[in-house]
Amino acid sequence: MATPTDDDRTLLTVIAHMKALPGKEQELRSELEKLVEPTLAEDGCVNYDLHVAVDDPGTFFFYENWTSPGHLEAHLANSHLVEFAGKLDEYLQGGADGLVITQLQRIQ
Repeated sequence: MATPTDDDRTLLTVIAHMKALPGKEQELRSELEKLVEPTLAEDGCVNYDLHVAVDDPGTFFFYENWTSPGHLEAHLANSHLVEFAGKLDEYLQGGADGLVITQLQRIQ
């Protein structure tokens, strides 16, 4: 099965990881689901896939690919992301520090 970076190794891959506060799992999931559609419409977004851990319904990951770091920066400044970021203390273990974003570059 192909992945976006099979065709373009220059894409910026992002993995965003977060864990919901106890009792906030469904609310966080709903908030994350709301981010998908507007993000997919953003310039430079190749994919923006939301995942939940099989063994923990409160642990979420985004698997994203962007055409450039600048497009990712623009994404993080968009109103829907800024609004969500303002709610991190309400939903995430560790608040804003509970959102771990890792940028990756495919090498093989």
